[in-house]
Order: sequence, then C-alpha cells, then structure tokens
Amino acid sequence: MYRYDTYDQTLVDERVAQFRDQMRRYLEGKISDEEFLPLRVQNGLYVQRYAPMLRIAIPYGMLASYQLRKLGEIAARYDRGYGHFTTRTNLQLNWPKLEDVPDILADLASVQMHAIQTSGNDIRNTTTDQFSGIAGDEDVDPRPWCELIRQWSTFHPEFAYLPRKFKIAVTGAEEDRAAIQVHDVGLRFWRNADGDVRVKVLVGGGLGRTPMIGAVICDDLPWQHLLTYLEAILRVYNQYGRRDNKFKARIKILVKALGIDEFRRRTEAEWAHLKDGPQTLTDEAISAVTGHFVEPPRRDVAEDAIQAYERLRGENRAFARFVTNNVTDHKVPGYKAVTLSLKRHDHSPGDVTSEDMAAVADLADEFGYGELRVTHEQNLVLTDVPVDRMQELWQRLETLGMANPTVGTLADLICCPGGDYCSLANAKSIPVAQEIQQRFEDLDFLYDLGPLELNISGCMNACGHHHVGHIGILGVDKKGEEYYQISLGGSQGNESSLGKILGPSFYREDVTNVIDKLLKVYVGERTPDETFLDTYRRIGLKPFKEHVYA
Repeated sequence: MYRYDTYDQTLVDERVAQFRDQMRRYLEGKISDEEFLPLRVQNGLYVQRYAPMLRIAIPYGMLASYQLRKLGEIAARYDRGYGHFTTRTNLQLNWPKLEDVPDILADLASVQMHAIQTSGNDIRNTTTDQFSGIAGDEDVDPRPWCELIRQWSTFHPEFAYLPRKFKIAVTGAEEDRAAIQVHDVGLRFWRNADGDVRVKVLVGGGLGRTPMIGAVICDDLPWQHLLTYLEAILRVYNQYGRRDNKFKARIKILVKALGIDEFRRRTEAEWAHLKDGPQTLTDEAISAVTGHFVEPPRRDVAEDAIQAYERLRGENRAFARFVTNNVTDHKVPGYKAVTLSLKRHDHSPGDVTSEDMAAVADLADEFGYGELRVTHEQNLVLTDVPVDRMQELWQRLETLGMANPTVGTLADLICCPGGDYCSLANAKSIPVAQEIQQRFEDLDFLYDLGPLELNISGCMNACGHHHVGHIGILGVDKKGEEYYQISLGGSQGNESSLGKILGPSFYREDVTNVIDKLLKVYVGERTPDETFLDTYRRIGLKPFKEHVYA
C-alpha cells in the first residue's frame, strides 16, 4: 500500500500544528464559532447531537495493521473505546473531547493518517472495490489511480470551496463493487483490444435528497488525461453549480438542469485549456505510484492443502456456511479474501471496539501481510489468507464474534448512526437495525432468502444508502415524531437502480413486521433460483404494497 514520502509527512504534520494553534485560539475565545466552523470541518471535526465527532480518512479503504492498531489505541484513550466504520470507508469517533482533537490528529500523523477533507464542500475520500488488486474479474488495479486522485485532490486550492461536497468512486473490475453509478463522478478503468488502459467516466450520480443515476460523459478516455479531465469537470461544477440553495448544490442537479450533452460540451471546452498540460500523466508517474502496490511474498499453497480445505467444507456445516458467505475467491490459487462481519447484535452496525481493532490487526499480521480493507458495507476484509490456515482463522474469528456467516444476507444490513448521534438525523436507525437483526437471526431462514441488501438511513442525506438497498428504510420526521418510509427495488453494481417508495410511512414499532410481510410476498412469489431483487423486478411494487397495507 502507499507509504508517505517526506512531502506527504511534512504536509500532514504542518496541518496538525496549524490546527493545534487554531484550536488553542478558539478555546481562548479569540476565534468565534462562525470563524472556527470552516477550520474544523477542513479537519473532519463535526459538532454532533451530544458531542464532537471526528471523521478519520481511510483513503480508498486501505489500512495497514499498525494503522488499525493505532485507531484502536486512539479510541481507547480519547473516546469510549470504539469507532464506527462508515459507508465511505472512513472511521468516526463519536465522543472525543474538543481539546483532545489536535492530539488525536498528531497520533494519526504518526502512522500516516489524517482527517483532512472528510468534511466540508471539497473532494471527499475516494472509494473503490474492497477486493481491488486481488479480484479475479479485474481488468485494471484501481488502487494506483485512486492514490493519484488522492494526491491531486488533497489541498487542491481550486476545489477547497465547492458548491457542495464531492465524491468519487473507482473500479477496474467487470463487476462494479464500488457503486460508481451513484457518485458525483464514477470511473471504470478497462483495457482496449491493444491492452491500453482507458477510462469510462460517469458524472451526476448520487443519493441524498434527490437521488440520481450518473450519466456517461466519456466512455473512452486515455489514462494520460485522467486528472485533466477530472479537473475540467470540477471547474464546470465550481463555476456553474448553485450556491444559493444547498439542497440544489450537488453536481447531479447541474447535470440534470443542463442535460448531459450540454454538460459534456462545457467540460470539453474547459478541458481544451488543460489537455496535454502539466497535469497530464506520464508512464514515469504511473510507475512511481504503481510501485507502492506490489504483490506480497505469497508462498505456494500445495494442491493437497487445497483439497483438504474443500473436504472440510463438505464435512463441517458451520465452516461451510462461513466460507460460502464470508470468503471470496482470489486471483492467486490457494488464497482467499475473508470478510469479517461487523454486524453483531450487541454492537451498532459498523462499530468495532478498541480491543477488537487490536485483535484484527494481529490477525492481519498472522494470516496475511499486514493489510486490511474497509468495505462500504461497513465490514473489514483480510485480503490474502492461504486456505490451509482458513480453519484456524475461522476459529479465531468465532472467539471475536466476527465469524457471523451472514455477509450478503439480510443480517448484513447497512446502517448510519442516525438520531442516536447525528444532529441532522430525523429518526434513530440503530434500534431499527438491531430489531431487524434479532427478528431474522435464524441462519437457515437467511440462507433460504438468498442475497438481500437492506439499508437504513436516519435522514435524507442517505449516509446509509437506503436508495440502493433492495429494501431501503428512511427515517422521517412528522411533527416531532419518528416515522419510517420503506422503498423497494434499489440496487448498486452494474445494474444500479433507485428504490421506489412503498407507500405511507410507518411507526417504528411496525417496521420489523412490515419487513416480515415483504419477505413473505417474496417467498410466495419467487421462482426457483430467483433473488429478492429478481422477484421485485418481475412482479413490481404492487403485490408488496397490497400485502403490507391490506
């Protein structure tokens, strides 16, 4: 993974010193709340419902074991002993003291981490496929390109005050596991017949108050022009994006208003000033970054060990369930990627304790090469586990409570912090998630349902990605009371779609029963081998609506 050079480290260290002085002056009353606001959000510091919240950047979801260990130490020392992984693959601390934040940032800098641009109207943390670099269906490893985008976008003076926040997602695989169609900009790297790297660029996607699927603005961009073309898009947005209404300030609103053809024309006109300029990428620049993403020194796994692993799957039902749901094929024979579930009944989805962070860091060192990934489904991934050690890893995960064989099922739901923490939330989301998990915890039932994505957001900002859940739940406020709106048919991936609202919203105590009714319609209507999404797309919303509101 990428390691800071002297320039990177100096930049982050100087930012820590700068913010330490700003915090001192604020606490001494020399800076007003209004003046302090842009300073703190540039460093990922929010004022939440009950306490400050610090959002820590995890660029394109990659973590070294020593970084995860440090995050655990920080959570134990400065917070309440846990952190929350978000759908943007960041980590949030929900209870830090304001005066401790500079010390936290200094500790982060000591392990090449920061909280820069995790908030504010700027280019946020770029995300990608959690299996990048190891996926068998990958045409191009997106990690070096994500790093180039990170370097280009961090502290970019032109884009420090955009009309609204800006999010980029990148994939290089046949299957889109980065949800590029619902981002401000989505990038799909591919190779043409000559083996040259090209980029398909989508623009104007996003969730939130006005969800939209992105449109293709360029489907065959040479890699050399990646940054100049991105810059052209951002310049058009910066110039023409609305600043009079924050609810209409995202780039998707501008693309919708202009139409994709006119937005493309303006981008191409802007690009004419940038194309072949100083930010045009070269072979040397790509080689320098790619050199950070080398193959680990994997040992060969004997064929008899692979056969023994398969026999164990056939003989041990519990192990087989874990492998089927939590283990993903690897491009290297004899190796697998293992997803660790952070969806436990005694924790909020995405939460992990300091002790468990330390334990997982140890597992990454012992069973891999000290590398982890954070997924936008709020789980963790060990990327290089040899199959002859899979049983041992599974047993260790069992003791940690992270071997739940439910990844990709209804129990693997996505959930934002909601009204328990966030000052923007209209309703609580964590209790709803826990009630659903407790109601539908029978493994046989979960496996019979098949792949099913349920996403919960506490407000229209859609941090829980409810719009693209097969079942989406949105907390809404009605005259001071919490209600929940249900949508069906959303999806992420190659065939992204936005869910349709089922009908009038429900009281919190009714939500789990509503989910039960929806599942009964699916089970009664499905054909063999049909998933929930397949059935919904075949029969539509009406049968579900009729049964729920009967």
